[in-house]
Amino acid sequence: MASPPEGTPIWADAMYRDVEGAKTFYGDVLGWTFGESSSEYGNYTQAYKNGKAVAAVVPPMPGQQGEPKSAWCLYFASPDAAATAAKIKSAGGTVLMEPMQVGDFGTMCLATDPAGVAFGVWQAGSHEGFELRGEPGGYAWAEVFTREPAKSDAFFTAVFGYGSKKVKDGQMDFRVFETASGPVLGRMVMGSEFPPEVPSYVQIFFAVDNCDKAVEAAQRAGGRAVFGPQDSPFGRFAAILDPEGAAFAVLDMKTTVGEMPEME
Repeated sequence: MASPPEGTPIWADAMYRDVEGAKTFYGDVLGWTFGESSSEYGNYTQAYKNGKAVAAVVPPMPGQQGEPKSAWCLYFASPDAAATAAKIKSAGGTVLMEPMQVGDFGTMCLATDPAGVAFGVWQAGSHEGFELRGEPGGYAWAEVFTREPAKSDAFFTAVFGYGSKKVKDGQMDFRVFETASGPVLGRMVMGSEFPPEVPSYVQIFFAVDNCDKAVEAAQRAGGRAVFGPQDSPFGRFAAILDPEGAAFAVLDMKTTVGEMPEME
């Protein structure tokens, strides 16, 4: 399998105080099943859809200070995590965890951009990332939600070498980052509709068969919809908070409404 271009979203995981509760929730909403927890790696537990790896959940690290907040972390592909960490620093970002080898699986690094957007870097070894993309239960898309778009735009293009295009329509400040393989990441501006205590973040979209049914399942399982379901040219989607407050979105890519926006 050829390595994806640098900067391609390659993996996602989230930390939960109640891992069993998270497994039940995402099993109900996205149809995930879970493998054995790996005690050697902090009880890291992979999620699967139809036998294909789609994400992972993990409990807080022993001795972690304060009340850890649950959040999804998106990892971007890198051929050299140490070189990417150096680029993150030189572009004004902060490396939260220096590159660390995880057995023969690969090398990880955690960082934030200058606007506070947290993300990961993954240099694949035997673990090559998502085994399912664009199909129900699998990774579909991701968008950087930032309060400082100029800083985030400059940072991500500098670190990952993205090309970028923005929506022509002046009413919407939306940008798409691209690798040689095509669009890989969106960027939205956080306006007054976001409470001030919500930090800039990466919204991960998981594909579903039916957006409305996924939202209903999330609500039954203790989550709540914070936006949508709403139609768009990209599909019908909704933003959800899971029972521990981690944000994610669901996207039915086959139910599209309206014309694709013009990009420039």
